[in-house]
Amino acid sequence: MLSVFRSFIRSKFGALFAILFLGVIAAAFILGDLSSGQFGNSIGGGGTAAKAGSYKLSESELQDRVQRVFENARRSNPGIQIGDFFAQGGGKQVYDQLVASLTLRAFADDQGVHISKRLVDAQIAQIPAFQDAAGNFSNDNFRALLARERLTEQALRDDISRDILQRQLLSPVGLGVKLTDSLVLPYASLLLEARQGTVAAIPAVAFLDEKTPSDAQLADFYKKNASRFTIPEQRRIRYAVIDAERFAQAAQPTDADISTYYSQNKATYAARQSRSVEQLVLPTQAGAKAIADQVKAGKSLADAARGAGLAAATFADQSREALTASAGKTVADAVFAGKQGDLIGPIRGSLGWLLVRVTAVKETPARPIAAVRDDIVAALRVQKEKQLLTDFTGKIEDAIADGGTFDEVVKDNGLKLETSPLVLATGKQVKDSAFTAGPDLQPLLAPVFSMSADDDAQLIPIAADKRYALAAPGEIVAAAPPPLAEVKQLVLAQYKLNEGSQKAKALAEQIQAKVAKGAKLADAIAQAGVKLPAPQMLGGRRADIMRGQQRPPAEVAILFSMAANTVKTLPIGQDRGYFVVQLNKIERGDAKGQPDLLNQVRTQLSEVVGQEYGQQFERAVEKDLGVTRNAKAVDQVRNALAATNSGEQ
Repeated sequence: MLSVFRSFIRSKFGALFAILFLGVIAAAFILGDLSSGQFGNSIGGGGTAAKAGSYKLSESELQDRVQRVFENARRSNPGIQIGDFFAQGGGKQVYDQLVASLTLRAFADDQGVHISKRLVDAQIAQIPAFQDAAGNFSNDNFRALLARERLTEQALRDDISRDILQRQLLSPVGLGVKLTDSLVLPYASLLLEARQGTVAAIPAVAFLDEKTPSDAQLADFYKKNASRFTIPEQRRIRYAVIDAERFAQAAQPTDADISTYYSQNKATYAARQSRSVEQLVLPTQAGAKAIADQVKAGKSLADAARGAGLAAATFADQSREALTASAGKTVADAVFAGKQGDLIGPIRGSLGWLLVRVTAVKETPARPIAAVRDDIVAALRVQKEKQLLTDFTGKIEDAIADGGTFDEVVKDNGLKLETSPLVLATGKQVKDSAFTAGPDLQPLLAPVFSMSADDDAQLIPIAADKRYALAAPGEIVAAAPPPLAEVKQLVLAQYKLNEGSQKAKALAEQIQAKVAKGAKLADAIAQAGVKLPAPQMLGGRRADIMRGQQRPPAEVAILFSMAANTVKTLPIGQDRGYFVVQLNKIERGDAKGQPDLLNQVRTQLSEVVGQEYGQQFERAVEKDLGVTRNAKAVDQVRNALAATNSGEQ
């Protein structure tokens, strides 16, 4: 429920920036050093977007960083357009974050704060993308990832240093925030507030006109609303699959291989004996001896243990090595010297005095090479296939790193080139709704859609250690609205809906005016002259309707931003009409007697206030250092990226 406070002060791009400066490092979406220049007008031409001390943020870096954040947002929301991204404040927030980083870097130099190489090394070692399967830092993975992303090690280190610097300078500023009950109580009470209202829908379909618009009217509507019909970027994916089965014949082990493997694992196939046991641990020798006497008199160890309020543990098929590891060598030797049914002990162990009863003895005869040949062949084949596949994919990666083109590498290594149809980032097709990406194509979508047209081909795992694909983007169709002729019927329907929505808006405003003068909403709806749905009563407690990450319907959420006894209109969205919303009742909440709620809200608000302290500190530093900003930088980046991403101006 307390997430409502987070939403008050955090934009929808807030989490994205945490990824940008932390998770993006792990994904290797990192740019190089800040370049220099003077304020200018051409993006990418060396102009300066901001300057702090001796450091400068170039316009080209700002554009690159905004582009990367936008692409990251588009992975989770393929339909988002660059115009939407900027309209929601994405571009400005990237700019502000970069300026803050630049400012703190200059401040650190001024204060003699230095980030050591060892600290950066430790941070790099913790990045999962640079670790091997055992979780250890892999220099091979590190170098391969930098090469694939065309990044220098120094660029990576610079970005990590800036991130560490931000955390070291800003985190202490917000520590120890302690908010009083008088400050927390109003916010906690807001969560308990309940509101009730009446909502009437004025649907656009109630005003649809049968008259068909002229071609000129339709074309004009389509031009003004092109973003509604924009098809997200489409790509053909070129790929060549490399499967472990390619090496099935070469991986067939020889008789010598089988014999060597058998010799190296002789202990596995040798005759062995295992024991199943019951074990009881007691704190004193006297207690253990008393239980042992009961067992010798005819009681089972389990029954004797229960009589003492204890329980015996059972262990099945224990080897001497396993029993030595769990109970100690003395116990293991005694157990393997005994027969089935024998009671061993009391013996002093690390946790107390042990009683162990041998419940079963199992003899496993030795297995000759002929009996296990098939198992050895299967194990060796898997090992050799994996090694041959690793060697081959390494050869492919080396060829790409050495400048080989996708086509050259595919041809030189005898791979089969495949090309997908034009697909969206989701794997769907625009013109064939029944199309679905197959098991080989699906894993390639996200990596290939994140690549530029001139990026090197990438080796992408389909099934780890079994199946890979060398992939690269083929034809790229930029996000754009299709020709009007192809979507004319859809545009016509939207045109009529838009016209109906405008009429719905006019009627909603008339009804709003009547209700504001004292008329009942139900009466105003009944007298509208158009058949409309009956009004409904909606509402609830703020904490309930805004619980967790769920977003309440707009017609309910607006109740919590209205003054008592007021009425408002609200668009339904997508030209579907309008709501008329009347707030009828407010029940104030009081969290005074709920200490748990107060403490929860205090914790949340303390975090928010701590972050605000950090932001205020950064702004104070920016003012003190005389940081300069290019006021036109964000608009210039928007214009440049609108042209390259969707053709918008």
